[in-house]
Amino acid sequence: MTSPDKPMFNVLDYGATGDGQTLDTAALQAAIEAGSRTGGGTVYVPAGQYVTGSLFLRSHITLYLDAGAVLLGSQNPADYPPVENRWEGVSRQTHAPLIGGDDLTHIAVIGRGTVDGRGAFWWKLHREQALDYPRPRLISFSRCTNVIIEGLTCINSPSWTIHPYACDNVTVDKVTIVNPANSPNTDGINPESCRNVHISNCHIDVGDDCITIKSGTEEEGRDRLLPCENITITNCTMVHGHGGVVIGSEMSGGVRRVTIANCVFVGTDRGIRLKSRRERGGVVEDIRVTNVVMTDVMCPFILNLYYGCGAWGTDKIADRSPWPVNEGTPRFRRIHFSDITARGVRYAAAFLYGLPEMPVEEITFSNVDISMALDAEPGVPAMAPNLEPMQRAGFWAANVRNIRLHNVTIADQLGPALLLADAAEVEINSFSTPTPSTEAPVIQMRNVAGAFIHGCRATQGTGVFLGVEGAQTRDIVLSGNQLKGAAQTIDKSEDVPASMTAEE
Repeated sequence: MTSPDKPMFNVLDYGATGDGQTLDTAALQAAIEAGSRTGGGTVYVPAGQYVTGSLFLRSHITLYLDAGAVLLGSQNPADYPPVENRWEGVSRQTHAPLIGGDDLTHIAVIGRGTVDGRGAFWWKLHREQALDYPRPRLISFSRCTNVIIEGLTCINSPSWTIHPYACDNVTVDKVTIVNPANSPNTDGINPESCRNVHISNCHIDVGDDCITIKSGTEEEGRDRLLPCENITITNCTMVHGHGGVVIGSEMSGGVRRVTIANCVFVGTDRGIRLKSRRERGGVVEDIRVTNVVMTDVMCPFILNLYYGCGAWGTDKIADRSPWPVNEGTPRFRRIHFSDITARGVRYAAAFLYGLPEMPVEEITFSNVDISMALDAEPGVPAMAPNLEPMQRAGFWAANVRNIRLHNVTIADQLGPALLLADAAEVEINSFSTPTPSTEAPVIQMRNVAGAFIHGCRATQGTGVFLGVEGAQTRDIVLSGNQLKGAAQTIDKSEDVPASMTAEE
């Protein structure tokens, strides 16, 4: 808990009561300041209930909440003074977090205690639009290095629960986060413009996205944007929430080098979700997702460059024609998914929607097994304009380039198991469905330039294996497939050029 040469500062020695009624902010802060004056140490919070407003850590301080210790967020907004901070990708004045600090080094908030933000008070003010500043986060540090958050239970956060901004070397380990399903914007862990972040062994059950990786928006000014990079997420369970692991939509500074492994998602609306839109700019690249199991999700995979929230009805969202490529053009590339199972999927097996001027590119899916929920109702898989509701749709991708599917199985879908539109450089290997539709092809392609389909098998009872349409379709090659189970190998529409190659 503390090293031999660093003292411990018990908050009871500084006047804290822990009776669940008295405001203990001053006593808790006094213990922190005492530790800071001696060069650092551990501020010890024994079992009890401590009502507190904002606490500000100092460098070389560990805040240790013992088992049975509960920090109870004050219900008075005046106990959270306005500070310069970040909210939704832009610098602005916000209420200070319950636990926070700026420009610090070697800090930690650890222990088996609980931080209870008592957020219902804040959620009500938010819904009534009765706040002068954005709500406080539960734990938030800015421009800090060597940060550890470990072992805590965090509940009822007023808004985002754990939010490091522009920090380097952040570890979040063995943390439990629980916020009600109907609580607004109560994301679990949101690293923003951070480097070297390690999130592991956490259980997250929240009212918004479980983990979201961010790097600011175009409103901040591009000269001030910082990337979020070198992020590892391992051995976590994500329950409920709008998304399991999300990148964006605030990603103007770029997000790169992210690994997500050995996680379970249960009842998250979406599984892995990347979202952005025109004018936002930035690049999301070098992302790997492996060894993930999902159940009861609306859509396991979303890569959406038509994200509409905050810009519904504008040309940049609604226009499906190409725009000039410039610094405001977002880009998703080198994103790889492997060894993933999803059960009880409702809207679509996957939804990939690039821009015509900037397709999502270099995308792979390997060893992926998806089955749909037989009782699924229709709904829109992603927040993009003018989408028709989907119900048990297969793998859906438009405006994609250099996409490879290997050993992918889709079951219990309605319609095609795979639909590709406005795509190029496609490779499909060992793709199958045990539940083919007699009314739709297993694979449907529209305006696909260059596809190599090999090693696939048509289940007995398949109607059409491959349907092709569109005047831009060309260079479609089938080789080494086992398609005897299909009544018809290829169905070409009249607008497909005669020069299209299709060999078996």
